[in-house]
Amino acid sequence: MSRRQVLEALSGLLLVLFVAMLSSTVVSTALPQIIGALDGTQAQYTWVVTAMLLVSTASTPIWGKLADIYDKKLLLQIAIVIFVAASVASGFAQTTEQLIAFRAAQGLGMGALQILVQIVLAAMISPRDRGRYYGYLGAVMAVATVGGPLLGGLIVDTSWLGWRWCFFIGAPFAAVAFVLLQKTLKLPVLRRADVKIDYVGATLMTAGISILLIWVTFVGTDFAWLSWQTAAMAGSGLVLLAAAVWVESRVADPIVPLGLVARRNTALAIIASLAVGMAMFGGAVFLGQYFQIGRGHSPTEAGLLMIPLMAGVLLASTVTGRLTSETGKVKPYIVIGTVVLTLGFAVLSVMDHETSLTVIGAGMFLVGVGVGMSMQNLVLVVQNSVDMHEIGAASGTVTFFRSLGGTVGVSVLGAVLATRVTENITAGLAKLGVRPSGGGAGTLDLASLPAPVREVVRAAYGDATGHIFLISAAIAVVGIVAAALLKPITLRGSLELIESVPDGAEDEPELQPAG
Repeated sequence: MSRRQVLEALSGLLLVLFVAMLSSTVVSTALPQIIGALDGTQAQYTWVVTAMLLVSTASTPIWGKLADIYDKKLLLQIAIVIFVAASVASGFAQTTEQLIAFRAAQGLGMGALQILVQIVLAAMISPRDRGRYYGYLGAVMAVATVGGPLLGGLIVDTSWLGWRWCFFIGAPFAAVAFVLLQKTLKLPVLRRADVKIDYVGATLMTAGISILLIWVTFVGTDFAWLSWQTAAMAGSGLVLLAAAVWVESRVADPIVPLGLVARRNTALAIIASLAVGMAMFGGAVFLGQYFQIGRGHSPTEAGLLMIPLMAGVLLASTVTGRLTSETGKVKPYIVIGTVVLTLGFAVLSVMDHETSLTVIGAGMFLVGVGVGMSMQNLVLVVQNSVDMHEIGAASGTVTFFRSLGGTVGVSVLGAVLATRVTENITAGLAKLGVRPSGGGAGTLDLASLPAPVREVVRAAYGDATGHIFLISAAIAVVGIVAAALLKPITLRGSLELIESVPDGAEDEPELQPAG
């Protein structure tokens, strides 16, 4: 494809990726109204978000593997159709059970679009030039992730729209992207007749991951960490994953090639991606909650206050993408990015319900810069270390673990936040001489509470949020270590690996630009 053809196709790819990423966050500020309108429960409130993330995370590596076998353009178009149909169905849902089911189907499409866009881009552009375009990719993902809550707040606050448009709004844009890609995307169709799909391994892996994610979602709230439910769910999930590993090690064409995961740079990129995923998803969820509950701002105001996070990712991903293409170096930007990410978490860890918004904005900007510098470059490292026929599986694997980190991070940090909030509210009410009447802290209707009690609740949420970012900072340190241990590489100028590799250097060789 010529540069003009690449740019034309890129417009469709970025548009559909933006819509897919936006769909996961746009409902966050609208959920209270959605659940109220559908007469749902607190558990269903959680599952409207979790169902989509769970299916998206579990299906990512499967879509990546399918892209190595079948027509990438056709798969991308199928994913768009699934996403649009599920989005429209979600908007017409009449019960919370219907909404959860449609959101799960939407997650199937979203997971496919997230990975297939990266794979198609990798099939069009050499690794050396890919950094520039991946900067745009990272910027789009960042704007969608952080801008979703703002857009959701605006939709809910606009009387002539209503919450159903949180689901309808993406459908027409995805349809436009479908038409653009049909006209502009021109990829060779590579068919491998000798390939068999590992249905057993895919089923075991999906079931194991799903059970563990369900367990993480409910542990600490519906049942204790040390309980028979934990033993049953966590134990069965680990057994299923162990069985999946056993199957994957023996089939000819595994969904997740263990040899690929075991390579040094791939394994280290996966570890670092877990920390980045936690920042990308957790930041938007908990900061939005902090501004609304801990500081009393409206959904729209909360979205506006998160602009520093979005600006940091936009700036860093765009600048780093260009520098990566110009220099051919990746590791320095990943290392610096993980360090800045950790510093941002450290700044946010000291905040409470009275912290200056300037300090919080600075912390969010650092987190954004860290995500922007490292997120897409970690995928680029893996893609640069494999042959063309492995790019789908490699991209799917690293994206899967990044999504897994975000999903698990949101669930675990949410459980920690709920525990701290309950403790803080209990202590605050005790000082007022009020005995808590029971019920979850998250179900309190702040508007109906007396002013002194309302301030206790706000302070509880504001003070507890800093604690979860302290945990995030500790986890991000692991990302720094993983990034530092990455073997330095130079992005190659061709789509395929150079075949002539010196003896003893077959594991993540220093790859020089070709041509």
